[in-house]
Order: sequence, then C-alpha cells, then structure tokens
Amino acid sequence: MSELVLHGYWRSSAAYRVRIALNLKGLRYTQVTHDLRVGAQRSQDYLALAPHGLVPALADGDKVYLESPAIIEWIDARWPAPRLVPEDPDDAAMVRAMAALIMCDIHPLNNLRVLQALRTDFHASDEQVKTWIARWIHEGFAPLEALTAQHGGRYCYGDTPTLADCCLVPQLYSARRFGVDLSAYPGLVAAGSAAEALDAVKAAHPDRQPDADAA
Repeated sequence: MSELVLHGYWRSSAAYRVRIALNLKGLRYTQVTHDLRVGAQRSQDYLALAPHGLVPALADGDKVYLESPAIIEWIDARWPAPRLVPEDPDDAAMVRAMAALIMCDIHPLNNLRVLQALRTDFHASDEQVKTWIARWIHEGFAPLEALTAQHGGRYCYGDTPTLADCCLVPQLYSARRFGVDLSAYPGLVAAGSAAEALDAVKAAHPDRQPDADAA
C-alpha cells in the first residue's frame, strides 16, 4: 500500500468523518490542507486532483477517492476490521440510513458554499444563517434520535462504533459551534459522548489537526 494522503480542512465536517474512520481503522495518513475560507479547494492544482472542488479527497498512490461516503466505504472494504458497516445486510442498511440522515439530509444544506450563497445571493444576515443551520440539523436529528432509541447501544447503532458515529460526531461538533439546542436529542448526545471518548475519535477532532487555528 502506498501512503494515504487526506486532502481536507480542519473544520470540514466531511473531512472530520473520514479522519475518524481512518483513525478507527488504525491507518496512518498524512494531511494536506486546503483553506476553504479563501477558496483553495478551487485552485487549478486541486481541481486536477478532485474535479468537484470539494474536500475531502483521499489519495492512495495515483488513485484518488472523492466524497466522504464513498471514501469511508472504500476504507471499510479495504480494511474490514473493525467494521464500520455491519456485515449483515439488514444491519448495514440501517447504519447507512442513519448516516445518510446526516450526510444527505443535513450536511449538504449546511455546507459552506450553501451558507455563502445565502449571504451573497439572498443577503441573509448572520442570525438568519444560524436559523437556517439549526432548521436542517433539527430536521435530521429528530428521526435519527428515534432510530438511535430503537437500535442504539453504547453508540449510535449497537455497542461498537459504525459509519453512523463517524457522521454523528462531526455533526454534533457543528451543532454546538452554531449554538443549536440539543436538549431534544439525549440519545444522540450520549452516543456522541461515547464515541468522543475514544482515542481514535479524539485524535480526529478539528482542534487537534495540524492546520487548526483560532479563526
């Protein structure tokens, strides 16, 4: 195996979830930062690597993998232990559904480029943007809380970390960053706290990344 290189940004939720997955697998990787605040992800050099102009991208030699769901599934297929998506197809479908509530239903609507469009194209105030962020977090967290109540154990699904936890932890980080009230989601907060206590997850925290700053 060639050296894994993760192209990302410390506060990117999508890059954060890939860091968690890599760390849970015990894989070594280096990081290359692309500052989203200044549009570094749209540089010609990066677009040659990742034509969609988004982070993360994971390079393994001359192969480059894009989009965090596909990246994590590739990691899980290449290094099956410990599994992030259960082997049983019924369990796997539920874990993927729980993860999709975040990766498909919350995060895309709260992505930086969407928030920038709200500000520049529709002249939304900071307070309106925060209201927008909270709206979509609540829309996704309400059903995810119900599913966690049905299927959760120590973690979001059962008693071992899964793809769902790789997604939940960064989304909780984002919710707290923007002051979203999480009191209606005790199951998610508990599952997130259990995951956040793991050394592998601690090491993936944005504040512990080499490109982290106080901005």
